[in-house]
Amino acid sequence: MRRLPRYPSSLCSSLPIYTPRRANPAAAATHLPRYPLGPQSATCLWFSACDERRSSSNASPPETRRRRGQTLPFRFETGIALFAKRTPRPFPPPFLSPPSGSFSDPLSTHHRSRDRRSAYVNGELIRGRTNGDDAVLASDSFICANDGVGAWSARPRGHSGLWARLILHFWAQAVDGVGSSESSSTGGDRAGGRPDPVADLQRAFEQTQEATSPPNDWQGTTTVAGAQIFYREPNGGSNGAEDGSPSPVPVLYVTNLGDSQIMVIRPSTREIVFKTTEQWHWFDCPRQLGTNSPDTPAKNAVLDVVDIQEGDVVIAMSDGVIDNLWPHEIVECVCDSVRKWESGTVPADYSARDDDGADLQEFDADGDRTGGANGGMQLVADELMEAARIIAVDPFAESPYMEHAIEEGLPSEGGKLDDISVVAALCRRTIK
Repeated sequence: MRRLPRYPSSLCSSLPIYTPRRANPAAAATHLPRYPLGPQSATCLWFSACDERRSSSNASPPETRRRRGQTLPFRFETGIALFAKRTPRPFPPPFLSPPSGSFSDPLSTHHRSRDRRSAYVNGELIRGRTNGDDAVLASDSFICANDGVGAWSARPRGHSGLWARLILHFWAQAVDGVGSSESSSTGGDRAGGRPDPVADLQRAFEQTQEATSPPNDWQGTTTVAGAQIFYREPNGGSNGAEDGSPSPVPVLYVTNLGDSQIMVIRPSTREIVFKTTEQWHWFDCPRQLGTNSPDTPAKNAVLDVVDIQEGDVVIAMSDGVIDNLWPHEIVECVCDSVRKWESGTVPADYSARDDDGADLQEFDADGDRTGGANGGMQLVADELMEAARIIAVDPFAESPYMEHAIEEGLPSEGGKLDDISVVAALCRRTIK
């Protein structure tokens, strides 16, 4: 996640290990500032801070309870785009793929042929995709972008890419209710039938700790950002349903811990509906889950419940995007991509092209393209990733990361070379 600085600095990314230092009284403030002022020690400190309060961006009535197995009235149509700053590392045993028996298969679980050589945990295929030290997932009800802290690669038993992927895998299982009858997107929380993504993430974190504990003993940390689509019934009155009953309203459950980001964009008005706020211990040292970190989902994850609309675009992205593009540039890129898709200048089979061999959603090539539907999210993800990549590899570009580093008194120039992971999702009504 973090690259080594060009000059000696206090960035915690320059250190492979995390060791305590003398306590800083100012660090115990109730809310940590996004970019704390003042120089930091050259040793990255894990200190205790007061719990972040979970927030709700809309004072909405409770969402409708739903029985397990009932189809949601809304779904995601998704696209994924990835850029890795270096070749991903294979997963270590026991998560390594079983031997393929073919000399034509490469010895890596992250090669384009990983549909034949897949990684497993507890005998199950590990969900999601790995991008350097990042991990992403896209389904019809849940998207996620986890950003593993790359400094762990300098440690003998360090593998943040594994931590990022395992937490994503177990989180997605919990959201789907796999192996649990207590909480899921289909069954909801124990009390009211609504999603409880923070509890799901806490369970995923604990399962990852167990999977990476001795005798496996693999270390790492990762930030997490996920968005789960649900719905609620309006307060009253008809909202356009054919039978006169109120139509449900799409609701987004957004969970964030660290500096990965979820952003909701409304192309019709070219505006940001919602975006998460990065959580920092200090500059370039975000909150993170894993080895030696005091952060946990139960204490530090922030949950936002956001009313959205059909046609809104939800972006889950690692800091490789937001460190290189300002928010208005992200909005402009997304909206321009949607408009390009609507205009028909992009081939209808564009979304079927994937050099990585991953499973893709099926779209109606001749269907309505309004708002980026029927394949446009792949174009959105590709062009947003490419816009961030251009800045990341330019040593003379101006970037948000450079600006923030200079504000901290740290020498920095150009973009920030990092893994860039983008998941774009369009909110659509489920066709019955």
